[in-house]
Amino acid sequence: MNRRVVYTRGGSPADVLTVIEEPEPAAPGRGQVLIRTTAFPVHPGDLQAIEAYPGEAADPVTPGIEATGVVEAIGSGARLAPGVEVGGRVTVFPQQGAWSQWLVADAEAVVAVPETLPDAVAAQMLTNPLTVVMLRRVAQEHLAFGYDGVLVQTAAGSSVGRLMTGVSQFHNFGLINVVRSERGAAELRKRFPDVRVVATEQPGWADDVRKAAGGRPVSVALDPIGGEMSRSLVELLAPGGKLVSYGMIAEEPISVHASTLVGKSLTLCGKNIISGWQAESSPERRSSDIATAKQIALALTEQFDVAATYGLDDLASAVEHAVRPGKVGTVLVRP
Repeated sequence: MNRRVVYTRGGSPADVLTVIEEPEPAAPGRGQVLIRTTAFPVHPGDLQAIEAYPGEAADPVTPGIEATGVVEAIGSGARLAPGVEVGGRVTVFPQQGAWSQWLVADAEAVVAVPETLPDAVAAQMLTNPLTVVMLRRVAQEHLAFGYDGVLVQTAAGSSVGRLMTGVSQFHNFGLINVVRSERGAAELRKRFPDVRVVATEQPGWADDVRKAAGGRPVSVALDPIGGEMSRSLVELLAPGGKLVSYGMIAEEPISVHASTLVGKSLTLCGKNIISGWQAESSPERRSSDIATAKQIALALTEQFDVAATYGLDDLASAVEHAVRPGKVGTVLVRP
């Protein structure tokens, strides 16, 4: 038997998601790998896709893009990454429909898991680390990044934010973390005592960022929030600076007058790990990025927090927890 999560219309995930039962998949086809899932993460982006789904689906749609599990069978002609074998632990990304007990995945999306990584880390080994790799690459396109200028990132207490902090420390990049509350700032300071943190609940927080920069220009800002936060970051950027938007937490649009962009010669760009990474990277670069993501997981294992683990029978609680304010870590489901 295979149990998988499905929906047929857009809306609140807690309302539209259900779990169905069906026969286990047949043997994998050519170029495919059959995987028994042991855990999958509930990423906020997964839930946003469910809410934004247009109209009614002709057939049930299974959400999710990442999961970890064990290889049960390999189809003919499959081009396998090093270490992928029957009985081996793997993670798949990007794999549409990952929220399922059994997956028939494209072989090119299957990556071997290092032996020392537990399932809790393996289940989130690719999406967030690859996001960090992608963001670092676009940030480094700015000539001053990592040298004269500093990087500012919002939602710094998130899973991506913590990994970006760890990577920035490793490469000795100037970084200022921005979080919502003083409580979150205190928690982040415990993890990274040497990295400056500013809480936006304090009046004049933008001036605190400028003070933390110590006269160095704010070259690049990374922001998954949008709306008013992005507008504030644009004001902080030095002439020639760049704002990289990679999320849509705020419902309101980003409102910036053209005079600000023109007068400071700013660059605004958006990045999407689901479509952008694949579309903009060669197979060789993707292979290199995956190797880097594995190294991030091995070096920063303690930053892969798990907020909670649920079973499929408690899916509604899992999706509610995934967007709970103040959540630290990723919500996992063990099917």
